[in-house]
Amino acid sequence: MFINYPIATSQTHHGEVRQHHGGELRDVAEEMEYDEKLTLFRQARLNPFDRGEEEDDPQGGKTPPQHEARPELFSGSRTHSSDRTMYLGLAEDHFSRPVGSFVPSDIEQLQMAIEECKKLILELPEHSERQKDTVVKLIHLRLKLQELKDPEEDEPNLRILLEHRFSKEKSKSVKQTCDKCSAIIWGLIQTWYTCTGCYYRCHSKCMNLITKPCVRSKVSHQSAYELSICPEIGLDRQDYRCAECRTPISLRGVPTEARQCDYTGQYYCSTCHWNDTAIVPARVIHNWEFEPRKVCRSSMRYLALMISRPVLKLKEINPLLFNFVEELVEIRKLRQDVLLMKPYFITCKEAMEARLLLQLHDRQHFVENNDMYSLQDLIDISSGRLSCSLTEIHTTFAKHIKLDCEWCQAKGFVCELCKEGDILFPFDSHTSVCHDCSAVFHRDCYYDNSTTCPRCARMTERKQDDESDVKDT
Repeated sequence: MFINYPIATSQTHHGEVRQHHGGELRDVAEEMEYDEKLTLFRQARLNPFDRGEEEDDPQGGKTPPQHEARPELFSGSRTHSSDRTMYLGLAEDHFSRPVGSFVPSDIEQLQMAIEECKKLILELPEHSERQKDTVVKLIHLRLKLQELKDPEEDEPNLRILLEHRFSKEKSKSVKQTCDKCSAIIWGLIQTWYTCTGCYYRCHSKCMNLITKPCVRSKVSHQSAYELSICPEIGLDRQDYRCAECRTPISLRGVPTEARQCDYTGQYYCSTCHWNDTAIVPARVIHNWEFEPRKVCRSSMRYLALMISRPVLKLKEINPLLFNFVEELVEIRKLRQDVLLMKPYFITCKEAMEARLLLQLHDRQHFVENNDMYSLQDLIDISSGRLSCSLTEIHTTFAKHIKLDCEWCQAKGFVCELCKEGDILFPFDSHTSVCHDCSAVFHRDCYYDNSTTCPRCARMTERKQDDESDVKDT
């Protein structure tokens, strides 16, 4: 027994030594893991989400804020969830790390990171700073996922498709909606185009799916409005399909909701009809109604492009409208006066140098005729804006002719019937103009005198004398 005791003691001692060395190896492994994470933490110590105050150093300078170590990273109990969170890039210093350190780079990892981030947001205290920071990280992860799904490629600056002239947009901050897929265009990470003619917007990836031709071409080939109020034909005549893309539709919303356009009277699907509103010309002309109505996307673009085009001849479409809308009568008189002033300006050097007629550059048809109107003209007449602006321009024109310019004053008229009063001009409110020779008279004198126009009589007599002289020779 005495001999075996040291042997037993020796075996026990060697077991303790082996246990001791095994514990040291585990400690070394844990220490190496700890040091590795500590190194990663120090690499990312400048965290943009840290809101700590900067401290003054002894020399009066600023020292960067010292970040506290997260308990998950440095505690003795390193759970599986904390390791997974760090691997998925959801640690607090995720967005301040150097490139390539624990940042998910493929779609599956990003999707896992997004789900983990959602769970973390629900677990954190509501309205806490950490929860707000995690929400910001979630946004960045989703943007990164979208970037991987739709990588930016070198796209041409101009593309022509179905008479569209698509120009590549460079704005990154403006929020737009794709007219093809109805999804949001993330300008920061997605390439998108806008048609310079009809302002159709779409993703670069959606361009090959476009089936709608440019509305600008329709405006160029057919500059006319639908003048019937909501000319509905019924879904059966449309074969229960969208009038534009032919998608099956129904009023019950199965498979797709049918939406009526108040301008065309036809039914469209929710992709072609976004419940946009616009003023319908037929309702304005027949009812003098300016309430915006729901129209489809193509009708909205067409009306927007046509709104300033003078294609409405009211005295032929609805002449009775002048009997019920006093503002129309006032505008018609002002436009007639502008046409009477035009000959003075085109023969006046001062007026040409001052470019007085360019005051109507946005309504060029006002110096060409007095019976054509645009939809914008009627809208401005209803609101009173056109009356104010046109009256001001009329006053400026009349002041130049009657007061400022001697050459224009010399082209005035004297009433040959009474031969009294001031110099008359054809646009004066108390005058009348001979339709044959354009002579100007006082209105009362012209209608009280039963004889013919003195100027017309002279011209007729002179013409007869010339003819008799020709015969004598």
